Amino acid sequence: VQLQASGGGWVQTGGSLRLSCAASGSIFRIIVMGWYRQSPGNPRELVAVITSAGGTNYADSVKGRFTISRDNAKNTVELQMNTLKPDDTAVYYCNAVANDDIQSRRDGRTTTYWGKGTLVTVSS
Repeated sequence: VQLQASGGGWVQTGGSLRLSCAASGSIFRIIVMGWYRQSPGNPRELVAVITSAGGTNYADSVKGRFTISRDNAKNTVELQMNTLKPDDTAVYYCNAVANDDIQSRRDGRTTTYWGKGTLVTVSS
């Protein structure tokens, strides 16, 4: 599975950006898709994730400002980011947790995939 992210860029405080990520390759079943971010000197952290059933989980710092959505048929996930703050500046990584084949699904085995990251810069 390959994850291709797009949509990063530069924006002023209070602005909006939309990140998109498309999964391609040999895909059997993607269970969870989402976004993580990492800023210099900090560990990678969860931003938002969404299950194939539409369940979502957000970091407290982005609740009410960010919205994650997913198209299961297209294997895409998007992150609408509003009211951006300088603290949101980071490299954003697309993430997918998948069953690689029917046997791994039966066994409960998953594989985690990462995209290359897209930079979001919010200026004050």
